[in-house]
Formats: sequence, structure tokens, C-alpha cells
Amino acid sequence: MLITLAPPAMAGDTPPPLMLANVYRSGINLADYWVSEKMDGARGYWDGEKLLTRGGQRINAPPWFTANWPKVALDGELWAGRAQFSHAVSTVRRQTPDDAAWRKMRFMVFDLPAHGGSFDQRLIALQDLIGKLGVPWVQAVKQIKVSDHAALQRMLLQSAKQGGEGLMLHRGASLYRGQRNDDLLKVKTHDDAEAKVIAHLPGKGKYQDMLGALLVETPDGLRFKLGTGFTDAQRRQPPAIGTVVTYRFRGLNPGGIPRFASFMRVYEP
Repeated sequence: MLITLAPPAMAGDTPPPLMLANVYRSGINLADYWVSEKMDGARGYWDGEKLLTRGGQRINAPPWFTANWPKVALDGELWAGRAQFSHAVSTVRRQTPDDAAWRKMRFMVFDLPAHGGSFDQRLIALQDLIGKLGVPWVQAVKQIKVSDHAALQRMLLQSAKQGGEGLMLHRGASLYRGQRNDDLLKVKTHDDAEAKVIAHLPGKGKYQDMLGALLVETPDGLRFKLGTGFTDAQRRQPPAIGTVVTYRFRGLNPGGIPRFASFMRVYEP
């Protein structure tokens, strides 16, 4: 199923002040951090009354899904399991909730934005809060400690083998701040970035009369082709010109072009 961009946020949609991640790099003191799996779904923010996207749009979940949730802010990921990104996003975007689709969803909570304490303290409070709520579709994300960079890489590779998206690091001493900083770090086996679709390039051979590649442009004005990573359905109905897409790559060549660039999905803001 091809995922398309959500409509632009309407006037009055105020994005919640979310903590955002920088990219992990060598030299980070891992003793300061908790490590968890990076959930590949849709960011969800419960403000104590309603469930919101990271852009501030209301998520129309079935009433049973949020029944009896606490009157405090919860930050987490609406997740359908590993390699189920499309299901999660399409479920969250429906104006009329699909009850059967929501039965496969979980709200994986990783923080308490309004708690006021350090992450070490928030983690204890979060586990207690979710335990008392006692519903299987709301879970506290498991957090562990690792000894060193080698142990972190082993955990990352094990997660990747099981279909995981990567890892997240939370600094234990940090307060919750609605900004991008090193208190939250993401660790992946590959780099990823966004670019705008400029043109559809025709396919050849088995892709005759289908998409061969997307010509895309980065925010810096660099243009290159994305020719791999597509399903046949996406080649028959490619992302529209002007759409922003996410691609993965492994470093840059001397000219600045991403190496081994591959389409991942339409960008989820």
C-alpha cells in the first residue's frame, strides 16, 4: 500500500514540544545513557486528554484505545510491530478509525514530558504509571544499559537481524526539553535523509511502462536518482512530484552524492 503525505496542518494545530534526537557518534559516554529499541511507527503524544501527532493534529483512535489513560502527558510511538510502518501510519491517519486495524496497534511509551525530574526518575514513574494502567496495548519501552560501544553495536546488529529500525539512547540525568539535543540519540545501521521528488524517470526491461527511478533534490539543491527500494506497486504508482521522500544511504561519494541510496518511504513529518 502506497502511503501519501498527510494534508498540511490546519491553522490552530500546535505541535507538541517534543524532545528530538541527534545522531549517535563515537566518543559518547554510554554509561550516561539508557538504550532502547527504536520503534518504527508514528510518533504519538498524549496530552492528558487527546492523542496528537508530532505535528499537533488530533489522532482519531477508537474510544476504547485511550479509555482511562492518565491525565498526564505521555510521549511514545504508535507501533504495529517490526516492519509494519505502513500499517501504523495508515491506521493513525484515518479520519474514521478502523477498529480492526487499531487492534494491532500498541502505544509504546518512552517518556513523561511534564514530570519535571531526570530521565532516571521519569523512567521509574513511567513504569509505575503504565503498570497501574494495566492494558496490553499501552507499554513502557524497555530500557537497558550497555557497557561500551562494541556492546552497543552488537545490540544494534541483533535488532537489525530481527527487523528492528535501530536503537535510541536517553541520557539518564537529562530533563525533558522540547528541542533536538544530545540528551536523546538515535543509532542506525545506515544513514537516512529526505529529498523532494523532481521527476519520474521511465523504467526499462521488466520495469517497462513503470517507474525506473525518482529524480530527487535535497534541501541543499543536490539532485540524484533513487532507483532501488521500490515495490512493484510503488513503481506503478510512484510518489507524486513535489512529495518529500525518505531514503537510506551509506556515506557520500567525493561529489557529495549519497552512496547506495535507496528509497525507504514517503516522508512522515
